[in-house]
Amino acid sequence: MTHYEERLEQDLRTIRSRVKEVAAGVGKALKDAVQAVISGDRELANSVILGDLPINREIREIDRLTHAFVARHLPSAGHLRFVSSVLRLDIELERIGDYAVAIAREAIQLAAPPTSTVLRDIELIGDQSHRIFTQAMKTFNAGNADLARGTKGMAGQVNSTFQRVFSDLLQEGEKRTRPIKDLFALLVIINRLGRVSDQAKNICEETIFAATGEIKGEKTYPILFIDERNDSLSLMAELHARKVFPESGQYSSAGWSPASHLDPRFELFMDSHGHDLRDLEPQLLDASAESLNDYFAVVSLQAGAHERISELPFHTLLLDWDVGEIPDGLDQERTEALLEEAYKRVSLEVRELMETLRGEKAS
Repeated sequence: MTHYEERLEQDLRTIRSRVKEVAAGVGKALKDAVQAVISGDRELANSVILGDLPINREIREIDRLTHAFVARHLPSAGHLRFVSSVLRLDIELERIGDYAVAIAREAIQLAAPPTSTVLRDIELIGDQSHRIFTQAMKTFNAGNADLARGTKGMAGQVNSTFQRVFSDLLQEGEKRTRPIKDLFALLVIINRLGRVSDQAKNICEETIFAATGEIKGEKTYPILFIDERNDSLSLMAELHARKVFPESGQYSSAGWSPASHLDPRFELFMDSHGHDLRDLEPQLLDASAESLNDYFAVVSLQAGAHERISELPFHTLLLDWDVGEIPDGLDQERTEALLEEAYKRVSLEVRELMETLRGEKAS
């Protein structure tokens, strides 16, 4: 190596080493914060809060070193991707450190220890969150894009656990055996633990970018369209979304009392608009929170959906597009006019939704 190359590699090693050290500190803070909740150890909670100050100072120092590296070496290609990833990684680390502090502060505020059920839940989601964060940092330190892609999939476990823990906490609140203040504190705790997995996914994205130059793709949104029979309007929305915005979402439809077959009037109308309905049949809505948790939004095209969904997942929207009904017994001209009106309304609503989610270039 030339003297310049040796200096460049030494500066990179310094940055990598300090990133590894501060990530270890953040991971310990997260674990200690959860332990403070479980054990009621206020001294441990205080140490997490105070320990965040040197962590933040170290993150600022890494930022300074990274900017100095850019000014000194004018990096390109892989080196430039790495240092730009470090700058974004510092934001993720600082946020996770802030989550640990929030958990520690709430631990101090609890008037009484959580019940055994809630404690088990917090311990479980805490272990999962710490594990995915630790694994994400391993992928970054190793520069392993394939491992990062695999680690991103672990976030789904945390999201599923969060939904169950949230339900347990609601049941705890219904018993009215704890102060409202404690319930809010516990909600903050599980929310911050759930957010750790989101930041860990971002760390994996930084790993992939640093290693390959591959940038994070546009997010696709799973959307479920529902109505009573799933024989016309909800299918109309699904098919139109698939045709016009195929790259922006994954679309499906269902009914809470599905018909035995598609409405023949609907089949003729959609065929005239270039939609292929072969192999389609009405589907039964699974209204369980576990199933609906897979969707970003559930869109109802008919009144009555709120009564059919007793427990809406925390991260799922329920949107109402009541476009009316197509009554039986109408003549062909009136039926086609109502279907055309519904189609225009559905087309407009789908466009507004997808452009809100993905921007004007949604496709």
